[in-house]
Amino acid sequence: MSSAAVLPGTPPEDLRAKRRLALVGGSLGNLVEWYDWFVYASFAIYFADSFFPGDNPTTQLMNTAGIFAVGFLMRPVGGWVLGRAADRHGRKSALTLTVTMMSVAALLIALAPTYDRAGYLGAVVLLLARLLQGMSIGGEYAASATYLTEASARNRRGLGSSFQYVSMTCGQILGLGILITMQHTLTTAQLESWGWRIPFVLGALFALVVFWLRRRLTETDAFTEETGEGGREADSRGTTKALWQHRRQAGLVMALTLGGTVAYYTYTTYLTKYLIGSAGMAKTTATLVSFTALTVFAVLQPFAGMLSDRIGRRPLLITFAVGCTVGTYPIMTALGSASSYWSALGLSLLALVIITGYTSINAAVKAELFPTRVRALGVAVPYAIANALFGGTAEYVALWFKNSGHETMFFWYVSGCAMISLVTYVLMPDTRNAALSRAEAEAAAGRDPSTAAAPVEALR
Repeated sequence: MSSAAVLPGTPPEDLRAKRRLALVGGSLGNLVEWYDWFVYASFAIYFADSFFPGDNPTTQLMNTAGIFAVGFLMRPVGGWVLGRAADRHGRKSALTLTVTMMSVAALLIALAPTYDRAGYLGAVVLLLARLLQGMSIGGEYAASATYLTEASARNRRGLGSSFQYVSMTCGQILGLGILITMQHTLTTAQLESWGWRIPFVLGALFALVVFWLRRRLTETDAFTEETGEGGREADSRGTTKALWQHRRQAGLVMALTLGGTVAYYTYTTYLTKYLIGSAGMAKTTATLVSFTALTVFAVLQPFAGMLSDRIGRRPLLITFAVGCTVGTYPIMTALGSASSYWSALGLSLLALVIITGYTSINAAVKAELFPTRVRALGVAVPYAIANALFGGTAEYVALWFKNSGHETMFFWYVSGCAMISLVTYVLMPDTRNAALSRAEAEAAAGRDPSTAAAPVEALR
């Protein structure tokens, strides 16, 4: 195409190619990270009794869910360490490190000895692997959220950042797809004996490919702008102080994450177990319901992201919170008595459509709250704390209520968390027009001075 044919405002081809590579690199790496993270939950129904023997399946699942939740406790640590690394040394280096850590953790789980061979040593190895995965994910979320947001065009940040949950969900879909394939090719005894190890070996191999891809990524303009003016040295000395200076934004991240993370883990990682344990659905049918619903959910994310670029972030967040607050009890109650694939699928899709209002744009909203020098850390730490306290414990809390005979109380718990986030969404400013760098602020000032405010200034 000749230069005369390029539309006004269209970025140069090399810039578009750079953005495409950033989108692919950030998304595929995120996919593998979350594949390894979620495959633990997907295959727990087959390996729970290998590490925790007993006669009560619910107790076994509670033990594996407890280790799943413990992994979340390392997320604030990973967010702190890797978030600081991303703000000091670049988003690219942090992204490369996180995928390496996840690969090692996946191999540890694949090689963990079972109870009949080494007693509870296998459970200890499982715990250590989950702690390492938690640290990796704690840094991955913030690094990828920051990278995808900064690497996107300003008027397409909602779309660009939506691919974080596209890749997260595709990671879970990949895990479920492998589970479905293995369910149809291996017997239940084979899956419980050794088959459950296969997805963890594959996860480690996938990570090698992503490691190579992420080494080819270029750093974002927002970060290089800071380091080009001595930002790295200043940041390395004052990261903690800078985060404290933006404690209001950090509080917003925790509050806006609360409802979304509980709802997300309820309708993703816990859904299959709920359909099996409460609705009495066959394992293969419940897995297929989750697989289909998550596929549609992944497709929805970019459309919701594009919508937020046109109308703002708050309308989508408020829609999610209202829908989750009033809809959780009836949806979960109906799912508990769903008797067919189609009824369970319809209800699951309804819940995931509601959650899309949060998942599609939450990465952009959080990144848009902070200036470049503390953006990764500012997203990482409060988000990881909220996830450790609420997202990681959602499945365990659900199983605890079920085991105590008060399963419906969990539905009200999810609604209450969503209501807290609803108040936050109503009171917080819309972040769509926040400038992520001085270059963006100057460009915006040339077009419309009212949109040139930096993220922090917009909150004062």
